[in-house]
Amino acid sequence: MNLQQLRYVRETIRAGLSLTTAAGRLHTSQPGISRQIRQLEDELGVDFFVRRGKRVIALTEPGRILAQIVERALEETENLRRAAAEFRDPEAGGLTIAVTHTQARYALPRVVAEFKRRYPRVHLSLLQGNPPQIAEMTLAGTADVGIATEALANYPRLLALPGYTWQHALIVPAGHPLTAQARVSLESLARYPLITYDAAFAGRTHIDEAFTARGLKPDIVLAAIDSDVIKTYVELGLGVGIIAAMAFDPRRDVDLRMLDARHLFRTNTTRIALLRGRRPRQFTYAFIALFAPNLSGAVVEKAMVASTDSYEL
Repeated sequence: MNLQQLRYVRETIRAGLSLTTAAGRLHTSQPGISRQIRQLEDELGVDFFVRRGKRVIALTEPGRILAQIVERALEETENLRRAAAEFRDPEAGGLTIAVTHTQARYALPRVVAEFKRRYPRVHLSLLQGNPPQIAEMTLAGTADVGIATEALANYPRLLALPGYTWQHALIVPAGHPLTAQARVSLESLARYPLITYDAAFAGRTHIDEAFTARGLKPDIVLAAIDSDVIKTYVELGLGVGIIAAMAFDPRRDVDLRMLDARHLFRTNTTRIALLRGRRPRQFTYAFIALFAPNLSGAVVEKAMVASTDSYEL
């Protein structure tokens, strides 16, 4: 038994049981992966996979249990490397953050600047995506930390900690009729075409829920993944924008007006996700604490230990 064989099993499962896809991801041949998995099965005396000819079509019942052990074994191998790197040089290494556009554009700049000041020898990378993509990048280990409002809490293998809360706001061009209302109602808002986030982004579910609860069907003429795109089309007069309040900058958005929407939509929670069982570097804890001061290193580490002890992969 060797680590390479375990990696072949794990990647085959992650590739949806496609040996060809797994081989491509691991830069090897499909027959080579198949042969190595067969050798591991022969050594253990148990098959991981149900086969039809040369195709893998399902996990066996023992394979489902063994796959959990494979996942933990490989994660502990990576933890060993991370722990050794921590002892060699605790202030050098790499940190990859998967994040949505709104968080990267409006919530992270101050955090990134301070982190780079404190850890100049840590190579920091930002990967942008939608919340499901961010979850998948964190699950796969492509990202060390995932940051998003939607979706992260829906993945059992992720520890999704609450970072901070925020509200939606309405944005309109200067002189828009809604600016004359002291308190905009959902009914009056629904009379206008709306521009807001794509269904996977930035608390969009709370927007949809609010209209549905009042029996209203909003006319969403544009759904975007980017707050700046929403603001651009609001400036063009295409509709009323609904954005994260943090994305409005009065110094730059001089042709727009922001209207309070706290009474219209539920509060949103941005979450910070870590892969359960994966040992973070100390500078990872530092980054999280800069982003969400309530999540100190001690708090996150305690949550990681508790969640790993109580969770089966």
